[in-house]
Amino acid sequence: MKAWKEKHQGNDPCISPPPSSLPPVFPLAEANQKPQGLLLHDVTMAGLQELRFPEEKPLLRGQDATELESSDAFLLAADTDWKEHDIETPYGLLHVVIRGSPKGNRPAILTYHDVGLNHKLCFNTFFNFEDMQEITKHFVVCHVDAPGQQVGASQFPQGYQFPSMEQLAAMLPSVVQHFGFKYVIGIGVGAGAYVLAKFALIFPDLVEGLVLVNIDPNGKGWIDWAATKLSSLTSTLPDTVLSHLFSQEELVNNTELVQSYRQQIGNVVNQANLQLFWNMYNSRRDLDINRPGTVLNAKTLRCPVMLVVGDNAPAEDGVVECNSKLDPTITTFLKMADSGGLPQVTQPGKLTEAFKYFLQGMGYMPSASMTRLARSRTASLTSASSVDGSRPQACTHSESSEGLGQVNHTMEVSC
Repeated sequence: MKAWKEKHQGNDPCISPPPSSLPPVFPLAEANQKPQGLLLHDVTMAGLQELRFPEEKPLLRGQDATELESSDAFLLAADTDWKEHDIETPYGLLHVVIRGSPKGNRPAILTYHDVGLNHKLCFNTFFNFEDMQEITKHFVVCHVDAPGQQVGASQFPQGYQFPSMEQLAAMLPSVVQHFGFKYVIGIGVGAGAYVLAKFALIFPDLVEGLVLVNIDPNGKGWIDWAATKLSSLTSTLPDTVLSHLFSQEELVNNTELVQSYRQQIGNVVNQANLQLFWNMYNSRRDLDINRPGTVLNAKTLRCPVMLVVGDNAPAEDGVVECNSKLDPTITTFLKMADSGGLPQVTQPGKLTEAFKYFLQGMGYMPSASMTRLARSRTASLTSASSVDGSRPQACTHSESSEGLGQVNHTMEVSC
């Protein structure tokens, strides 16, 4: 296998990285490049029979974690295995919750939530999903709350300057160093996806892979800015944030879910702190990335990336544009059918399946470990073969599915 392409330390004119030294990146294997622009529809488990994944890094055995108890979409999860920390960073304290401990050279899974949410509102449904436990028991999981967004956060004092999006990214190396992580696989949603992408650009040696849900790489223009200001005058803050999280169709048709989030955003997240985060996100600059070869000295994400968006999400255009700016040989574009602005909440099974194959594509997770979705589909097939061995090959089927294979070129997938 060819050595993974050398990572280059990013330079951002807005930020000076924390003074302490950063750990080196662990090398990955690079798959043979495939032609870009391939369209893959409705991959089925039947098609996945022929896909093979390498086990390049042995799984730690005998380390099963206690499964979480059943919970609803919000704050009723069993938190007994999670430990809370307030970590000092160059730009203030950062609230973090963590489960597990670093496992050798295996990266940590680090999450960052969207604006209007916190780690519980954004990720509880996804990480408490039954099949996700088969994944997370092999990794330490670290949830990061943006400053002042955690449950029970005190209101910032008058005149407090909320960190910029670049500074939020520059806070994360302190988390990595505090827990002794060598590198992380990031999962970010919306504003959190932007922060993690910025983090990977500035500190590429700390990031081994990214799952970016609903990322918008563009800053707001004057028209968008004016529309946001007008909306803030005519709508409450929770309703303004809901229009960012959900499409207009969802706001009208999925009233139960929307109403649940309206209540949680209004009651759980400190409104003054949320306003500061919302204002900073809306004043963000364009994410400085370009597809390699399109401009001189183009900057882009150097790690494997899976872009995720629902087919009925307000962020769809932004995710499509981000996809056009990334290296197609290490980027997967996942467009989820029957999903809106929060696919990790409305379609946790599909996203779990996709995440498992994303990890397998990087050499993690045992190839014999199949999620419940995969097992149920495979059991119904008349002939089944083991998913093991070499990297996947793209194939096309007309039947809908909840699973897909990680491949090393950009593709669009309808699940």
